[in-house]
Amino acid sequence: MREPAPQPLPLTKDEQLRAVFENAGIGIGVTALDGRFVEANPRFCEILGYSLEELRTLTFVDVTFPDDIDPTQSELRQLARGDIPSYKLEKRYVRADGRPVWCEVSVTALRREEDGSVFRFIGVIEDITSRKEAEQARDLLAAVVQQTDDAIITKTLDGIITTWNPGAEQIFGYSAHEAVGRSIMLIVPPDQEHDEVSILARLRAGERVSHYETIRRCKDGSLVNVSLSVSPLRDASGRITGASKIARDITHQKRAEREIQAQAEALREMDRRKDEFLAILSHELRNPLAPIRQAAAINATARASDSQRRWANEVIRRQVQTMALLLDDLLDVSRITRGTLQLRGCETNLADVIKAAIETARPLIDARGHRFEVQAPREPVVFQGDPLRLAQVLSNLLTNAAKYTHSGGSIRLLVEANEHSIVMRVEDNGIGIAPDVLPRVFTMFAQAPQAQRHAEGGLGIGLALAKGLVELHGGSIEVRSAGLGFGSTFIVTLPYRAVGVGNGSGRASSASGPQKRRVLVADDNRDAADSLAMLLRMEGHDVRVVYDGVKAIEAIRENPPEIALLDIGMPEMSGYDVARTVRQTFPKEQLRLIAVTGWGQKHDVSRAMDAGFDSHFTKPIDPLSVSALLNSAG
Repeated sequence: MREPAPQPLPLTKDEQLRAVFENAGIGIGVTALDGRFVEANPRFCEILGYSLEELRTLTFVDVTFPDDIDPTQSELRQLARGDIPSYKLEKRYVRADGRPVWCEVSVTALRREEDGSVFRFIGVIEDITSRKEAEQARDLLAAVVQQTDDAIITKTLDGIITTWNPGAEQIFGYSAHEAVGRSIMLIVPPDQEHDEVSILARLRAGERVSHYETIRRCKDGSLVNVSLSVSPLRDASGRITGASKIARDITHQKRAEREIQAQAEALREMDRRKDEFLAILSHELRNPLAPIRQAAAINATARASDSQRRWANEVIRRQVQTMALLLDDLLDVSRITRGTLQLRGCETNLADVIKAAIETARPLIDARGHRFEVQAPREPVVFQGDPLRLAQVLSNLLTNAAKYTHSGGSIRLLVEANEHSIVMRVEDNGIGIAPDVLPRVFTMFAQAPQAQRHAEGGLGIGLALAKGLVELHGGSIEVRSAGLGFGSTFIVTLPYRAVGVGNGSGRASSASGPQKRRVLVADDNRDAADSLAMLLRMEGHDVRVVYDGVKAIEAIRENPPEIALLDIGMPEMSGYDVARTVRQTFPKEQLRLIAVTGWGQKHDVSRAMDAGFDSHFTKPIDPLSVSALLNSAG
């Protein structure tokens, strides 16, 4: 019979405590009052990455993250004084390999039995790095959701909105209180509802929808272009419970795409018109060469009489003049396009301009047998302008009317003038202009097919040249027509720029001399703003200069000027926005607003007037025009 195996001796109390200490799943460390490590269990050493021998050469300060040293020392001082029995905090240690580790720390003071004095600190630590990283990731995600400009929305599989971030409020106009709990169809236009139904079906199947471009409806009823990315949301078991949607406003992007497409179309159209123009130019230059060659042959023939030679010389002279006029027009248009054409401003009599234009156009008007009527001011109208260029504009319009009006038709020239403007209207009952052609009438080389049949020559640059010359004078030109067969009306509007007239004739400025004005110049192009201000100061005006729209409003409110020249395309606030804001406080009789812009189309002028401007200048601005405007301002 075997003897029973010897039973192990029971552990003493100290041995039991040591076993618990060594095998505990949490880190336990003991330090002296000066912070030196006295003891540490294996888990404590594992968390910090040191051996026990290495730890005994260090203090808690050596292994504590710098930002957490002061809070730890503060707690230990209270513990040593007996103010608190223990403390708990979350802090970072620095491992032996240099990596920080987050720990939840509980520290208790050890006291002597004899007198109750504190002689050791015992700390229990637990690694919570994973939890802290998850919290930080969650906080970061929450910050992104709150601060992003994108709309971030969650919804159930039935389409009920569950969360709605500030980006969604900004894009769609609904507050979170208004949106949460309602159907996502709140922002879906009726004609797009089938798309949302399809997206929800794909989500239920676990699919993700990426960069889907569509249209959504805002609270105010406006539509916004968005790019959607939609992902399914799953619970802990992996079951799909809803969806997360990110919507990015791509309105500006779509507008830019449309603008690029429109520019590409315009370039293609320009290229087509260029080819047509080259063909027309070749035809127009060859036409005079034929009679010139034939007239030269007549001159060279010994049998030609003196009268025949005189006739041949007149043909050559007339055809050479025609070619010269064609080339002059081309050069003028080129100079206007490059911004190098200079006006020769001087004292101009409106009657002389009208007379010179009629003399140029009269031969063609008479040859066609047109009825021609002129209504113009009887009293002299004298103003600042370039008489030759203005006569060229008016003669182009009269010649244009004669070309495109059937023989025996009617042409009227109506001229009006007042203290603000000069308006010249050329009306005809000719072939008219189709609605689709009307916007392109002043475009270079533009000729409608029906116009080409009636033109009897020409390059299609006359109206473009007239527009450029009028705008150099600070004016505008527009065309009206009820359509094909209903005639056309061209209207030239010029700002009246007064000049001093010694003999008292014409319209003189109401003041005895140049008026000194308080002027504000606002333009983000500093060279343009500073140079214009310098010119105005040289004329004695009190000029302030700012370089953006916000500063312009501040300057106007602080010390209102009499006249403000505002660039349209300024940062912070455009000139349109400045004008609208200023007009809420300053009516037109208190402050005159002048738009200065590189855009000079009819709709640009209309937009400026609608915003509250009094006048519109197209860059490059004519200093004489500005000076005359300031001197004539009431």
